[in-house]
Amino acid sequence: MKTIDPFRSFSCYNAWANAQLLQAATPLTDSQLDRKFDMGVGSLRKTLLHIYNGEFVWLQRWQGKRDTPWPNEEEKATVATLASRFGLLPPQHDAFLETLKDTDLDRSIVYRDSKGSLFSAALGDMLIQGFNHSTHHRAQAANMLRHVGAGPVELDYMYWVRKPA
Repeated sequence: MKTIDPFRSFSCYNAWANAQLLQAATPLTDSQLDRKFDMGVGSLRKTLLHIYNGEFVWLQRWQGKRDTPWPNEEEKATVATLASRFGLLPPQHDAFLETLKDTDLDRSIVYRDSKGSLFSAALGDMLIQGFNHSTHHRAQAANMLRHVGAGPVELDYMYWVRKPA
């Protein structure tokens, strides 16, 4: 049986990891942010926007707002704008998780995917997808950061939770 507590940890971890990426991207030029890559959604700026969009859209779906369209990813959002948007998500994720009981995780929710097709899934599975989706794209963004000279960004979950012995 799935329980709510790990999702609360994933929400905190995602907020921290997203902040790490945004901090590393802050000094970059538009040219660096828009450099073309054969991974992710094609550039660091688009990948950061995709991470935000994914976390936003999954929250909408979790809340039963099944018809939330996938936002435009051609926007030239600045890192500061993205950081502001990202900052709004953790309190919303946490507030939503606070409303749930473990038994809610088995509840079926109907939603539309980015192509408009209707699907149904258990809320617990949707939470796993929503929190895991970002992990994949953050790894791509970290690699892009390295290639544009921003240096390595440590995003590993154990780096976040470990403490010196």
